[in-house]
Formats: sequence, structure tokens, C-alpha cells
Amino acid sequence: MADDHDRFTDQQTTEAPETAASGAATAVPQAPRHAPGVASHMPPPAGDAGSAAKAEPGASRFGAVRKRAVRVLTTAVSAVTTVVVATLAVHIVFVAFEANPANEIVNTVAEWAEGMAWEFKDVFQPSDPKAGIAVNYGLAAVVYLVIGRLLAGLIRHLD
Repeated sequence: MADDHDRFTDQQTTEAPETAASGAATAVPQAPRHAPGVASHMPPPAGDAGSAAKAEPGASRFGAVRKRAVRVLTTAVSAVTTVVVATLAVHIVFVAFEANPANEIVNTVAEWAEGMAWEFKDVFQPSDPKAGIAVNYGLAAVVYLVIGRLLAGLIRHLD
């Protein structure tokens, strides 16, 4: 019975060959041994005769390139979404606080936001034009944000 216990312990050690520097033998841990027919949570050691067929030489490189491409594309989608939402939000703030429309920055942001708000510019038509800008451009920002996050999530799942 003690023999069975020793055979199936999680950590076995063997003595390594003597080293030239120290002249002493050291204990080297080996992979755990499992009973026949018991599934192991660890993959077989590299170079093991019983291991699965070798992967194609370019397979790991392709996987790494694919993962990098997915990360880059996800980052690009998130960045574009952030820029669009920020532009719409800044325009809302400029309108709400009556920024100087003659200012070049205010004018440029207003032009960009108008182009980005496309069909949302007149969804709601409240009597106060500031409220109209806030609600309609805010709605456009929320739609862009939701679509951007969904698209980034879908792309991330390609990995």
C-alpha cells in the first residue's frame, strides 16, 4: 500500500547528474504522475512520445499575428468612438454655455459635431434650441457609444 502511495504522489524527485562546479547531486522536480485512465489537468511534457501531433510551424506565428491584429482593430474602434463621443459632448457644452461662435475652435467643433450627428439633429424639437442640441446630439453620442462598444466587443471575440 505504501508502494501505491509513492507511485501516485503529486511531486516526485530524482537526483540530477553531478555538476562539475559543486560535485554534489541536487534534487530535480519531475512532472506529477497519474494513475492510468485518470485525466490530467496538465499537458504532456514537450517531446513526449505520447504527445499530440506537432502543430504546423507557422501556426503559432499566425495566431500571434491574428491576436495582435484583433487588439489593434479593437483599439482603433474604441479610439474612433471616443473621439466622436467627445466631439459631440464638447459641442453640447459649448452650446449650453454659449461659447463664442466666432472662435475657430468652437466653430470647428460645431462643424464636426453637425456632420457626426447626421439623422439625430432633429429627432426632438423642444422650444429651447439649447435643449434641442443637448438632447439630439446627446442621443447621437449615446448611439455612437453603444455601437462602438458592441463593435469592439464583437471584434475582441474574434481572438
